[in-house]
Amino acid sequence: MFEVHCPYCNEKRPEIEFAYAGEAHIVRETKADELTDQEWAEFLFYRDNKRGDHHERWWHQHGCNMFFNAVRNTLTDKFVMTYKMGVKRPTKTQIKAAKNGK
Repeated sequence: MFEVHCPYCNEKRPEIEFAYAGEAHIVRETKADELTDQEWAEFLFYRDNKRGDHHERWWHQHGCNMFFNAVRNTLTDKFVMTYKMGVKRPTKTQIKAAKNGK
């Protein structure tokens, strides 16, 4: 079992307290009724799912009940950093600094 840092509680908690909530920083459709079926399917179902550092949304389900964003490496399954909702997507420089413990 690994631990996840909750940016709201400001502490590391066991992974079983958290639930994955999808890819982070997705622009939500404002005019969904104007999309074709293909465009709607692409919005709903197709995600990056890339290898390496990935921006994700997580939910502290059995804790403060808050959603937050995280950068997690999909190859190592390690969390690089977590940050509160509404905070801008971290830059590559910020991610690199977090990996180096700075």
